[in-house]
Amino acid sequence: MANQNNQLHVVYGDGDLGISGDNFEYLFSYSRGGLESLVIDHKEWLYREPKPTFWRATTDNDRGNGFSRRSAQWLGADLFSQATEVTVKVNGQPIEFPGAKTNNRYSNHEYENQVEVRYRFETATVPTTTVLVSYTVTPDGTIAVRVHFEGNAALPELPVFGMRFVLPTVATSYEYTGLSEETYPDRLAGGRHGTYRIDGLPVTKYLVPQDCGVHMKTDSVTITRNSTKNNADHSERPFKLTFEKLTEPFAFSCLPYTAEELENATHIEELPLKRRAVVSILGAVRGVGGIDSWGSDVEAPYHISAKQNIDFGFKISH
Repeated sequence: MANQNNQLHVVYGDGDLGISGDNFEYLFSYSRGGLESLVIDHKEWLYREPKPTFWRATTDNDRGNGFSRRSAQWLGADLFSQATEVTVKVNGQPIEFPGAKTNNRYSNHEYENQVEVRYRFETATVPTTTVLVSYTVTPDGTIAVRVHFEGNAALPELPVFGMRFVLPTVATSYEYTGLSEETYPDRLAGGRHGTYRIDGLPVTKYLVPQDCGVHMKTDSVTITRNSTKNNADHSERPFKLTFEKLTEPFAFSCLPYTAEELENATHIEELPLKRRAVVSILGAVRGVGGIDSWGSDVEAPYHISAKQNIDFGFKISH
C-alpha cells in the first residue's frame, strides 16, 4: 500500500503490529519477542525473529584458558532468553499496549510519522539481567535499532554482545566498509579501512570449527541474496539489505551457521549444509588471545565485563 502523505500505514492487530510504506511491510510480534517479518520489495528477509546474542563458538584459546566453562551461562542465554514486555510509542509518545481488545479503537486507516516498538528481554542466567531492544521505523522504511545491556556484577564475562539476524536463504555476497580481513579487538593492526566485498559465506577451515569471520569498526555492511523460500518467486535478480552505524561503528559477522551449530561440530565435515545466512551485529566482542593455547587468558583490555552497561545501535535500510 502506498504511503498517505509520506506516512507509515499502521495496523494494530491482535498479535502483531503491522507497519508498511512504499515497497516495505514489517510485522512486530507481541508474543515472539521481535521483528517477525521484514519484507522489502516483496522479498522476506527474516527466517526468525532477531534476538540478543551473547555467545560465540569456542575458539582454541577459549578452550585452552577455560573461558567457555567459566562463561557457559551465556550459551544458555543465547538460546533461551525471552522477551517479557513489549511497549509501543507513536510519534514519540507512549500508547496503551495495542493488543486485543484495546486495538478495537483503531481503524485500518491509521497513518503515523514514526513508530517505536521496544522489547524487554530477561536473560536465562543466574542471576538474570535485562536487555532492551527498540526498533524505530520512519516513513522511508529505515529501522533504527538501539540495544541496551543492563550490567550485573554477579554474572561472568561475556563472549560477545549484539543482535543476531537469521536470514531465510544463503547470501551470495556481502560488501562492507570497515577494516580489511578478519579482525578482533586484539587483532586490529593489520586491518586497513576501506570498502571490501566477500563472495559467498566463507568459514575458516579449522580442524575444530570455531568462531571466525568477525569484522571490527564497521560503518556499514550490505548483504546480497538471489533466492527466497517462496516457490512461486522465480526471480533471480539479486536483492540487498544494509546495516549501517547510527553513531559509532559496530562489529559484524556473516556466516552460514549460528554459533551453536559451529559449537556442536567437532570436525568441519559435521557442519550442516548451508541453508541460511546468520548476520550478527555486535556492540562488544571479546579478544581472541593467542599468547598461547594452553592456559593464557586474553589480555585485560579485551575482556567484556558483565558488570558494565553496554549500549550500541545501528540502522536497517534498503
